[in-house]
Amino acid sequence: MSNDAPATMPDPSDVLALDSLLTPEELALRQRIRDFTDQRIRPNIGGWYDDAVFPLELAPELGELGVLGMHLEGYGCPGRSAVEYGLAAMELEAGDSGIRTFVSVQGSLAMTAIHKWGSEDQKQEWLPRMAAGEVIGCFALTEPTAGSDPSSMTTVARRDGFGDDAGWVLDGAKRWIGLASVAGVMVVWAKTDDGVRGFLVPAGTPGVTATPIARKLSMRASIQCDITFDGVRLGPEALLPGAFGLRGPFTCLNEARYGIAWGAMGAARDSYEAALAYSLERLQFGKPLAGYQLTQEKLVNMLLEIQKGTMLALHLGRQKDAGRLRPEQISLGKLNNVREAIKIAREARSILGGNGITLDYSPLRHAANLESVRTYEGTDEVHTLVLGRHITGLGAFQ
Repeated sequence: MSNDAPATMPDPSDVLALDSLLTPEELALRQRIRDFTDQRIRPNIGGWYDDAVFPLELAPELGELGVLGMHLEGYGCPGRSAVEYGLAAMELEAGDSGIRTFVSVQGSLAMTAIHKWGSEDQKQEWLPRMAAGEVIGCFALTEPTAGSDPSSMTTVARRDGFGDDAGWVLDGAKRWIGLASVAGVMVVWAKTDDGVRGFLVPAGTPGVTATPIARKLSMRASIQCDITFDGVRLGPEALLPGAFGLRGPFTCLNEARYGIAWGAMGAARDSYEAALAYSLERLQFGKPLAGYQLTQEKLVNMLLEIQKGTMLALHLGRQKDAGRLRPEQISLGKLNNVREAIKIAREARSILGGNGITLDYSPLRHAANLESVRTYEGTDEVHTLVLGRHITGLGAFQ
């Protein structure tokens, strides 16, 4: 019987050995994204957040990294698995929710809409450049008075002319639209005589005004905008031919919600790791904070939820790759993991004491960002009602 220590010591924070559930290829991809986060995001995020700046120079770098439209096939897209995309989302959000949100808006929303509902010409025109980060896209669904209820949107598109050559005139307003002021193409959802349809609006189209929303307390290293459409004339080629009704945008939203279930655990893990490291070094009453029972209870409670949430995200990813993932399962993952991640970030801040309110440490930044994450792509309340309808068979949205 050998007394030799194992060549690789297990990670004490991976009590369930979840890494053993990942393939070597998945682990290698995760490490590549983690290295990028360590090298490009962590050293700079405090300044970007403090200055309320989204680093546009990251777009082509993220394209080269292979995370834009990561789950899509063809047209220059990486064509990776759902689990691989989830791992990337987790590592990027460990850096900052704003960076993961860029990847989500670009790939899960704008690119997915074009890939799934666009014409061949639209796909060829936009997707390769978006996958490379050369063109940024946005997804304009939410309105000033239509957030959780997109069926009440007031943005309209009416026919301009007759026959196959008829174009469209777009009027209305959208709010909280990520990346709109820097987007080369907008995916805009509007009501028509045929129901809700999607349109591609290139940058510089007359009548479109995108105004960044300022004075944010969350997602400061990100861009969200108000958009107005005032008599915007579009050709017939602007229409996404495959999208009819709210199924079009909801399909894209489910892609984004899936990534959030992973990403939130990245923010939670980074908060936990910051608190753990601090507690091992910070002395109080002659010994490290980590040596006190109250601190250990906080750390253990955080770790419990991170392990459970990561296992949940991985299960959703395996289901998605097998073609079995259902909308109510996505709602469960988004609701649980974001809710728990906020609790973890706040608890981690408490271990940091007064130092935790500075941008020298990540937990309070994560907590502030996660307040936005719990609101977009379906609030806690909306996902609660989705699950309530699933288990009772009774809709309670109204």
